[in-house]
Amino acid sequence: MAEFTRRRGRRQEDTGLGSVLDLLLANARLVLGVSGAAVLAIATLAVKRLIDRATSPRDEGDPKAEQKTLEESWQDLALIKTTPKPPKKQRREDLSEPLLSPAQLLVPEPKVCVAPLETPQVASSPLHCLTLQEKLLSHYSSRLAVPEAQASLAPHLARSICVQLQKFLRNKCPELPFGSLFLRGPLLDGLGALTADDIHLMLPVVLDAALWTLIPGEDTVVGNPQYWMIKRTDLEYFPRGCSPWDRFIVGWYFSSKLLNETLHKMLVASINWPAIGSLLGSIIHPVVASQELKLEVKHDQVELSITLFPVVEMEDRVLLAAPPKGLVENLWLESFYRAEVSKVKELDAGDRGARQRCLCVLNSVCKSHPTLHKLSGSPLTHVVLHLSATASDWAEENLADRFQQVLEELVGYLEKGVLPSYFNHKINLFCELSEEEIEEMGLMLYRAVSEPELLLKEK
Repeated sequence: MAEFTRRRGRRQEDTGLGSVLDLLLANARLVLGVSGAAVLAIATLAVKRLIDRATSPRDEGDPKAEQKTLEESWQDLALIKTTPKPPKKQRREDLSEPLLSPAQLLVPEPKVCVAPLETPQVASSPLHCLTLQEKLLSHYSSRLAVPEAQASLAPHLARSICVQLQKFLRNKCPELPFGSLFLRGPLLDGLGALTADDIHLMLPVVLDAALWTLIPGEDTVVGNPQYWMIKRTDLEYFPRGCSPWDRFIVGWYFSSKLLNETLHKMLVASINWPAIGSLLGSIIHPVVASQELKLEVKHDQVELSITLFPVVEMEDRVLLAAPPKGLVENLWLESFYRAEVSKVKELDAGDRGARQRCLCVLNSVCKSHPTLHKLSGSPLTHVVLHLSATASDWAEENLADRFQQVLEELVGYLEKGVLPSYFNHKINLFCELSEEEIEEMGLMLYRAVSEPELLLKEK
């Protein structure tokens, strides 16, 4: 506060000198013309900086401050000597714009001109810098747009693989009541980056509600409200074998880990993927080393990464066989993905908002960033949903404001180390992040709040 007050006092003392310089520059426009006045303005600014430093009090005993002042003085002298001749086509009103730095004056950068809400096009006139709004729309249209051929081929190819996998499971495990496989993912649901490479294959696990019950996450061994357990009930009346899923029981509980291991062995060793790939004009490889159930698919026009998720729907809960890393193998992760997609689309439909577009850009940025990749997906969606409760204007022309506001909200949540789920405030979506990860993400986003363009640069 003292530093801020001291600087304000210095600015008031400089008012007299500033008035003289303004009068000088005004007359220079008449005598020297616009071009000459621009050169004189830069030189006068540099001289004024030297006078400021000579008359302003220094921080006593601070050799770094003295060295910095000396270096800045040399930079200002260099500015006077190296000020280039202004462009011939400079307009009179351009003199009211902020002066460029020496580096920008010596090495002019190409300018880009765009019309609002359109893909930017290179133009020589008029010259102006892109706004954040224009950069976001350019990023969305140029980097996130999926070619039409890929956009139609990717889901078709994934559905064909889905059909073949369904046939195999019914032939191999007819006793297990798997439901009909269905697809999920950013390309199909519109909340993630618009790329055709990431598709989820959901495998329903049908349970008899009379034989199984859910144990809330708070009552499990890890005490995490997002992880549930599925317990086998009434074993004294309905002994093992009454449910076809009893083979996956570990300690009275349905083991998500054991189910995943069984399916992984089938994907890797039992299914003839070369034959299925040949039938579909593709090369299909199961990922052997991954704990997840993943398939890599290569086609002439598209490459896919398909992840298989066994899913249980009971008591209005959607639980995925995605236990956390560690020794606990009976946990099921509660998923809010379907509710997220539904809520965001409902809000956008109600006010013609740009939440989905904002999320597409945010997910694209975070997914490809080495520091921020763990923020992509659900965390970003929940931040947007929280923000929608207080920021009601999500029209497309306000995309830049909302984008920057989401970054600010994220920094606030990272400072606390807690991001509550929009659908259950007991759940902290940052609970699996380490303190180091939270700190690195926070520092990166803190910088991005004042300069959001940092996130849109090529990596």
